[in-house]
Amino acid sequence: MPEVTLRNTFHIRNSPEALRAHLSQPQSYVGLSPLIVAVKDVRPSPDETCYTSVERFRFLGLRYDNMIKVTLRSTPRTVEGEVVSPGGVRMDYRFTLTGDGRGTEVEDVLVVHAWTRPLLNFAARKAREVQLARAGLLASRLDSAV
Repeated sequence: MPEVTLRNTFHIRNSPEALRAHLSQPQSYVGLSPLIVAVKDVRPSPDETCYTSVERFRFLGLRYDNMIKVTLRSTPRTVEGEVVSPGGVRMDYRFTLTGDGRGTEVEDVLVVHAWTRPLLNFAARKAREVQLARAGLLASRLDSAV
């Protein structure tokens, strides 16, 4: 299965703990990706949280809600997991959070997998748009004086 790795590193003026707490909650992803409009069926366990994310696409005036399965895990330095779309796209994601005295450096890594190259190109383009927008959205939510 072909794959593409996407990276973005940015800074947030808040603690790694605050970012980890925010990114560890499924509800935080609503609006964090412009495509995610809801989460449902949240199933927490001691090691991970599984849930369904509603990803909304609009094309030629039509609306399509894609139900994607998400697994979310948190470690002392990362928030990571997997996304499985019924359309044949998978994505592994990891936020590495490093405190630097002025806040947190966030390394956002996405590995997008799809069964065909055209589907991979489309999914990777959308994922990159979301990834780049996410830095600003997180900053607007969490930037504070440290």
